[in-house]
Amino acid sequence: MPIPPLYGHEGIQHRLVGAIASGRLPQALLLEGPPGVGKQRLALWLAQALVCDAARSTGEACGTCQQCRLVLSLSHPDVHWFVPLEPSKKGGDADKQVELVEEALGEEMAARRQQPLYEPPAGLANHGIAAVRLLLRRLVLTPALARRKVFLIGDAERLVPQTGAEAAANALLKALEEPPADTVFILTTAAPDSLLPTILSRVVRVRVARLADSVVTSFAQHELGLTGQRELAQRVALADGRIGRLLADGNGQARGTDAAERFLAAVQGGPAHRYGFALGLQPFQARGGFTEMLDGLLERLREQARSGGETDTVVEAIARVLEARGLAQGNVNPQLVAAVLADDLAEPA
Repeated sequence: MPIPPLYGHEGIQHRLVGAIASGRLPQALLLEGPPGVGKQRLALWLAQALVCDAARSTGEACGTCQQCRLVLSLSHPDVHWFVPLEPSKKGGDADKQVELVEEALGEEMAARRQQPLYEPPAGLANHGIAAVRLLLRRLVLTPALARRKVFLIGDAERLVPQTGAEAAANALLKALEEPPADTVFILTTAAPDSLLPTILSRVVRVRVARLADSVVTSFAQHELGLTGQRELAQRVALADGRIGRLLADGNGQARGTDAAERFLAAVQGGPAHRYGFALGLQPFQARGGFTEMLDGLLERLREQARSGGETDTVVEAIARVLEARGLAQGNVNPQLVAAVLADDLAEPA
């Protein structure tokens, strides 16, 4: 299936085209905005403009040359799209782990070629140190077809520091600070506050805003084939300016939102309800679902912050949830983390 065209974000496109044409495009960009607004699709559009031969003078991809077609088929050898992966259960040394990540990324890109309207990553998926090592290996390669290499790092808030692998992490930071002359990094995130300050200091941040309902409606009609006016209006309203929300039915994001609502109800229900909810989590198998719940909770809290209600309280709650999410990426018991978080979020008696 072909990748759908980029919908909306004309203002950002215009600025980026001008930056490319004038040679002023930063080599490390961070596209930040709410989940589902099309940040990674915008990053692919930018990658296409960066490798297209016709874009050298205009800054805008032609969409028809070999370079453009390869990007749109997720097959360009100089466009490297890194997405979060679930931790491998297979063992092996560092080189073997890199091979496993490369294989898993290849499988994920093949799946996205078949179904480009992909779902959000699973709760435990992350950019582990093996992915960083793979990126660094590709970083030193000479471009195969284009005049430059482009590295897309989707959901960059899932870059996970790992004790004992500081050298690779520091090498990535060095690459972001001083990229090779033939390289551009494009990171995307829905949670910039979750990124390491050392990463934020090395990128130029670009805010990607929600889309107008008319743009979401156009996507739903042309890409999803929605024609019923009532269903269309309901889906667009629920999307709230985020095309990705149109695809949320039954996926981890929807599950996380539902679990977050149940968790908040337990928090308000008193100690018995809080601890009962925490004990109901499976100690090992449900950590992916636990992380999805935390993501849903973060999204709800950020919406409260945008509405301006009790800002200090909401900011403190967001910090607590971010701390819990960081713990959830390690070898912890989600029952214990959930119980502590519930106590932290409970209103004082």
